[in-house]
Amino acid sequence: MSALVPLLVALPLLGAAITLVFGRSPRLQVFVTVATLAAVAIIAAVLLVVVDQGTPLAVSVGGWPVPFGIVLYVDRLAALLVMISSIVLVAVLLFSIGQGAADGTDETPISIFNPSYLILAAGIFNAFIAGDLFNLYVGFEILLVASYVLITLGSTESRIRTGAVYIVVSLVSSILFLAAIAVIYGALGTVNMAQIAERMSELPQDTQLVLHLLLVAAFGIKAAIFPVSFWLPDSYPTAPAPVTAVFAGLLTKVGVYALIRTETQLFASNDINMLLMIIALATMIVGVLGAVAQAELKRILSFTLVSHVGYMIFGLAIATPEAIGATVYYIVHHIIVQTTLFLAVGLIERRAGSTSILRVKGLMKVAPVLAVLYFIPAINLGGIPPFSGFIGKFALFEAAASVGTPIMIVLIFGGILTSLLTLYALMRAWNLAFWREEEDSTETEARTAYLAGAPAADEQQERRRIPKIMTIATGGMVGVTIALTVFAGPLYALCTSIGESLLQPVNLVQLEEEVNP
Repeated sequence: MSALVPLLVALPLLGAAITLVFGRSPRLQVFVTVATLAAVAIIAAVLLVVVDQGTPLAVSVGGWPVPFGIVLYVDRLAALLVMISSIVLVAVLLFSIGQGAADGTDETPISIFNPSYLILAAGIFNAFIAGDLFNLYVGFEILLVASYVLITLGSTESRIRTGAVYIVVSLVSSILFLAAIAVIYGALGTVNMAQIAERMSELPQDTQLVLHLLLVAAFGIKAAIFPVSFWLPDSYPTAPAPVTAVFAGLLTKVGVYALIRTETQLFASNDINMLLMIIALATMIVGVLGAVAQAELKRILSFTLVSHVGYMIFGLAIATPEAIGATVYYIVHHIIVQTTLFLAVGLIERRAGSTSILRVKGLMKVAPVLAVLYFIPAINLGGIPPFSGFIGKFALFEAAASVGTPIMIVLIFGGILTSLLTLYALMRAWNLAFWREEEDSTETEARTAYLAGAPAADEQQERRRIPKIMTIATGGMVGVTIALTVFAGPLYALCTSIGESLLQPVNLVQLEEEVNP
C-alpha cells in the first residue's frame, strides 16, 4: 500500500501536465481533472482504511535516506483530510463546469483554470502528507502559486488589487516559514519532523520557544488567526464563485493542519497553550463581530470563516486527546459546510444579480430550492442541533469543561456567543434575501440603516440562469453536510482515535524506523 502514497501528489501534477498539453480541448481537460480528483479520493479512502487498521505509512521518495530524502507520511489525519479535500474539489469543479458552460470562459478560462486547479490540489495534498518541514514548505508554495493565478482570473481591477494584497501577505508568511526552517536546521541538523520531535528536548526551553513562535506566526498567517487575519475578508470575496468556495473551504485548513502538527508533535514539551487560548478567543469574537457588521454575503461568510478558525485553535489549546479529536471533527465539518455556503451564495448571485442583503429580496417565492440549499448549511454553521456544527462545538466545550480552569470557562462563553452571533448574521441574511418582499423595503431599510456604511458588493449585475449541474453540485454538498450528522458516530470515533494518536510520540519514532530500516 505504500506505493499508493506518492500517487496522491503525482496524479494531480500529471493531470495538470496533460491539461496543459490539451489546452485546446476543453472537454478532455474537464474529463482529466474530474478523473484525477476522483482517483485521489478513492486512493485516500483506501489509505484511510489501511492506516486505521494498522500503522501509519511512510515512504522515502527515491529511496534516499533521511534526512536527505523526501519523506511522505500518511496517518489517519492526513488520509482523512486528503479524502475530504478531494471530495470538495470535485464538487466545486462540477460547479465551475456549469458556470463555464452557461457564461463562457471569461470568469474561469478552462485552459488556465483546470491546470491551476490541479496544481492547487497537488499542493494541498502534498502539505497534508509531508514528513518534513521543507516538503511542507514546498506544498505551501505549490498551492500558493496556483492560488495566485486562480484569485486573479478575469483580470478585473478589484481582483488584481486584492490579489496583490493576498500575494504580499502570502510571501511574508512564506519568508517567516523559510526562516524558521533555516533556524531549526541550524539548531537540530534536520528538518525531518520525526527527528525534530526526538531532538527538540535537547534544546533549552527559551530556544524551543523562539522556534515555536516562528512556526506559529508563519502558520497563523496562513490559517488567518487574529491579529493576522485582516487579509482574508478582502481577498476571498472578489474571486470567481468556485475559486472563493475552494479557498474558503481548504486553504486556511492547511494552515490549521500545520499548527496541529506543530503543537502535538514538534513542540509537545514546549507549552504556549495560554497564548493560543487568547488568540482563539480573539479570533472568534473579532471575526464574528466583523460578520455582523457586513451587508454583503461573501464578506459575511469570510468573516465567519475567520471566527470559526478560532474554534479550531481553541481545541488545539486545550491539548487533550478529546479536544484534539473534536478539533479534527470540526475541521472536517467546516471544510464541507463553509464550501457549501459559498457555493449557495454563488447561486444567489446568479439568480438575484447581487450578493448584497440590502438589494436581494423575495427569493423564497422564485427560488425555493435555493432557499433550502442556503438554509441547511447556514443553521449547521450556526450550531443548531442535531447538525455537525452543534456536535463539534459541544465536543469542544465538553473538553474545555473537563479541564475546568477559569480561562476555559471564558472560552466556552466566547464560543457560545460566537455561535449565536454567527446564527444571527446568517439568518438575518436569509430573512432579508428570501423572506423580504418588495413592500417590506421601507421598514427593512429602517431596521438595517446601521449597515449603510458596510462595504458594498459589486454593482447590480444581470440576472443569469442557473445550470442544473451547479444546483446538483451544491445540493450534493448539502447532502454531505447532512451525512456528517447522520454518520457522526463513526466519524467522531475516528477523529477521537486521531486525537489520541497525535499525542503519542511513538508514531514519530516509528516513522524513523520505517524510512530508515
